[in-house]
Amino acid sequence: MVDYTKTFTAAAVQAEPVWLDLDGGVEKTIALACEASGNGASIVAFPETWIPGYPWWIWLDSVAWQSQFVVRYAQNSLELDSSQFERIRQTAADLGIAIALGYSDRVGGSLYMGQALISSTGAVLKTRRKLKPTHVERSVFGDGDGSDLAVVDSEFGRLGALCCAEHLQPLTKYAMFAQQEQLHIAAWPSFSVYEGAAYLLGPEVNTAASQQYAVEGQSFVLAPTGIIGQAAYDAFVDTEAKKELLKLGGGHARIYGPDGRSLASPLAPTEEGILYADIDYREILAAKNAYDPVGHYSRPDVLRLVFNGAAQSRIVNTEVPEAAWEDALTLAPAGDD
Repeated sequence: MVDYTKTFTAAAVQAEPVWLDLDGGVEKTIALACEASGNGASIVAFPETWIPGYPWWIWLDSVAWQSQFVVRYAQNSLELDSSQFERIRQTAADLGIAIALGYSDRVGGSLYMGQALISSTGAVLKTRRKLKPTHVERSVFGDGDGSDLAVVDSEFGRLGALCCAEHLQPLTKYAMFAQQEQLHIAAWPSFSVYEGAAYLLGPEVNTAASQQYAVEGQSFVLAPTGIIGQAAYDAFVDTEAKKELLKLGGGHARIYGPDGRSLASPLAPTEEGILYADIDYREILAAKNAYDPVGHYSRPDVLRLVFNGAAQSRIVNTEVPEAAWEDALTLAPAGDD
């Protein structure tokens, strides 16, 4: 049974990552979690690939130029069985604050756009990967699978998360809505690439996507974002042309209610800080009275979603009976070893 009586304070981060620095990113994560906890938040949400920062170089120059970042980015990506992830998990437990973390997820030599939902006791409720990286992100990150579109039970009721332009995927959103999501983490990078030349990558479209998600799903939405600061320029911007492609700022963190209202005053696009809002799930019931696209406002006799939510293994082990091996050897052409 879904509980609509919960009230708590939630927080969304707007800050610059510690670029290409796993340990530095962990330290800043802990500092911001401490700040949010000290200000009364029960959960704090971090931007997309917060650790070790979003790979902005993929939008700025040739593959040959980008190659200087490939190894450093992989080395500073987060492994879930690492001491660094354990420190973040332990911080959540020590502070009694839940953490929704965005990170580059390294498994072997492959990277994925990861999110982790960690409870206030330090329990890992869910880890997920972006189902389909967007545009040139595919040159860095692999795909997730259906198990990554999941809403889980938590101390905040039904909790879920998506990354960035996943909020522009109608079927992805519907799969989440159908799981009775109440609190949603909409993690974004910053919005300042190709400013004035690619409107769809800018803040108007993407903050609207977070707001529309809240209205369509009748859920509260925490939408943290990163910032492009001088540290990013020092790392990635080595020409005047690149300064035109990637502007300083781009921070547009938001918190939305299930009726689409903005619940926290935005910070300036260049300002680091944390947004806070009081959450009351009774407002979800009011919103669902008007719109519930997976309930009374649906027509499953006309439109339905086919959803494969199973995890996909890249290796399927099958046992071949010993007799089959013997038959194969018997039938092998003469002279074969």
